[in-house]
Amino acid sequence: MTTFPNSPRVIKGGIVLVDPASARVLRVISLQYNPGTLTRTFQAQRMGDGAAQSEVLRLKGPASETLKLEAEIDAADQLEFPEQHQSVVEFGVAPQLALLEALINPASASLLANKALANAGTLEIAPMESALTLFVWGASRIVPVQVTEFSIIEEAFDPSLNPLRAKVNLGLRVLTIDDLGFDHKGGGLFMAYLQSREQLAKKAATFGFDALGIGGIP
Repeated sequence: MTTFPNSPRVIKGGIVLVDPASARVLRVISLQYNPGTLTRTFQAQRMGDGAAQSEVLRLKGPASETLKLEAEIDAADQLEFPEQHQSVVEFGVAPQLALLEALINPASASLLANKALANAGTLEIAPMESALTLFVWGASRIVPVQVTEFSIIEEAFDPSLNPLRAKVNLGLRVLTIDDLGFDHKGGGLFMAYLQSREQLAKKAATFGFDALGIGGIP
C-alpha cells in the first residue's frame, strides 16, 4: 500500500458470515489484496421460448448473477515482522486458506452430531444449514451469495511445506428473493442491493434521440 499522504484510503473487499436466524456476524474474511478484476455474469429470468406473445416482455424474477474473482494471499509482508506474526511463521498462509475452505465444508462437529443421531435411530436428519455468506465489495454492494466454484493454487512453500503464497479462484452465485424469500435476512439484503443498483442507474447521463442519430421512434 502506498504511503503517499494524499493517497485515498483503500477499502478491502471480503466475505462476511452471518447467522441466518439472529443476523449475528460470525466471522469476517477480509481479502489481503483486492482483486484486479471482478467478473459479473447475468442471465435474465424470462418466460421462455414457449411463452405467448403477450408474455414475451415479462420477467419472471431477478436476473441470475454470478461473480468470479481471483484473490492473492501472500505471507511476505507478515514474515518481515516475524515476532508479530507467529502463526504465519509457523503455518504460512495455511490458516487463511483453511478459513476459506470452511465456506464449503460443514463443521466436523455437525457431521459427528448427525452420525450420533443416525446411530440413535433417527429416521430423518435435516441437512445442516450453513451460515449466510455475504460478499462485500464496498458499502453499496453487500449481497448474499453461495460459493459455486473454489480452487487454490499454492505457489511457494517453507521448509515444512506450509504454503507461503497462493491464488484463490472464487465463483459466487448471488442469492435472490427467489432463493431466500422476502422475509429472510438475505432476501432483505438482496432487495437493498437491487434498489441501490436502481439508484445508481438514475445517476447515469441521459441523452435524447439526437445522440442516436434518429428523431424518434416511428
